Amino acid sequence: MYSFMGGGLFCAGVSNILLVVSTATDYWMQYRQASGYMHQGLWRYCTPGKCMTHTDSIAYWDATRAFMILAVLACFFGLIIGVMAFINYSSFGGFDKTFAAGILYFISCFFVLLAMAVYTGVTVNYYGKRYGSWRFSWSYIMGWVSVVLTFFSGTASIFYMCAYRMHGPRGPMSR
Repeated sequence: MYSFMGGGLFCAGVSNILLVVSTATDYWMQYRQASGYMHQGLWRYCTPGKCMTHTDSIAYWDATRAFMILAVLACFFGLIIGVMAFINYSSFGGFDKTFAAGILYFISCFFVLLAMAVYTGVTVNYYGKRYGSWRFSWSYIMGWVSVVLTFFSGTASIFYMCAYRMHGPRGPMSR
């Protein structure tokens, strides 16, 4: 049974790292212009040899940033609660930490999915028509990988909770 929880915590930890790196880096998209390859992220865009902060407040960037930050927070708090459940931390007696961690992982998955959908839809419609040679880059791909990992984390946590309730210890000293 602990393999579900351990696997969920591992996926959540990797996913949280990927979410932070994906949100912070500048390689969501690359495109070619006359001066060479350029790349951009959620916070900055870079030309060959120089990076500048996005000064425009464009709605899809703001929405993607907000959803990614909420996803990082939900995954982080789910990871903390999941570790507390894994080491059988006894605070919050009637509070099912495994279920709460699983729900937070699913919430994180939903926020990342929203962020990726918003960014993908607008980027494909705008840049697909404007630039001929552009592509999504590794920061963007890490965002999609974290969608899968947060989903697996939530699923593993919920499976652990169900297995523990079906086959766990019975009696006054059990959780």
